Amino acid sequence: MRRELCAALVARATRPDLVFLTGDLGFGALEPLRDALGERFLNAGIAEQNMIGVAAALASEGLEPWTYTIAPFCYARAFEQIRNDVCFHRLPVRMLANGGGYAYGVMGPTHHALEDYGILSTLPSLRIFVPAFDSDVAAVVAAAGSEPGPVYVRLGRGEVPAGCTAPPYAPWRRLRAGRGAIVVAVGPMAGLAWSAFAEDAEDGPEVWAVSELPLGMSPPPRAFVEALAGRTLCVVEEHVAQGGLGQSLAAWCLEGGIPISGFRPVTAAGYPSGTYGSQGFHRRESGLDPASLRARLGARLSA
Repeated sequence: MRRELCAALVARATRPDLVFLTGDLGFGALEPLRDALGERFLNAGIAEQNMIGVAAALASEGLEPWTYTIAPFCYARAFEQIRNDVCFHRLPVRMLANGGGYAYGVMGPTHHALEDYGILSTLPSLRIFVPAFDSDVAAVVAAAGSEPGPVYVRLGRGEVPAGCTAPPYAPWRRLRAGRGAIVVAVGPMAGLAWSAFAEDAEDGPEVWAVSELPLGMSPPPRAFVEALAGRTLCVVEEHVAQGGLGQSLAAWCLEGGIPISGFRPVTAAGYPSGTYGSQGFHRRESGLDPASLRARLGARLSA
């Protein structure tokens, strides 16, 4: 999604208050933005904690700072600064986190982001965006830019099934109608879940994409609530189960008295084999690829 991100920010660069800070990342991708911003494009170096602190200071002076680094270096390395400098003061810092989930593959667990939005959902006033498809990025940048408080954007690689067209951006979107279970997928996992069940008949699962968290700031729409009653809920996310959308949505159903007939989460399993490989390898180990989703859930999710 980097190309779409760069284009969206270049279009926004006409705003004189916009400042972009990168943690020594973006070479070969963000040069057009650098050229558009000039001295407002700052390389903060491999010093992400300082970068977030500087962004908080810029925001407190009325500027519009955007920070950019890979996901774990943002939420994990700079958590204290996000919590204390940004969120406690409700400052509008837009944190762009590249490569959510297993995206950095063979670089191993230090470069993977498997618990990011669960951790960040505990902080006050922070809205989280997880675009599902490349075409979502422009709308996400516009929405993040208009937020009055802090924002975390988890970027990945959108995958639309062959022959399909992603619907216009919305926090919650129905991708596929069906009379079976309700499959809710977070961000780019939506395209994989859609692919897994795209050829099913009408009694197959209904697939929804979620791109904004937490639930307190982006609750499910009425159409989802009405569709869910009496059906099995399956949540697919490239994130550990603890603190993920699955647990939040299950609790939301209990608190709201939504009568679901079952709950089946599919989440990041960590490193079952103890080895590291591509993002696809880790997704297969976790059962998050389309073939595994069909094998694991297909028959169970039909009406």
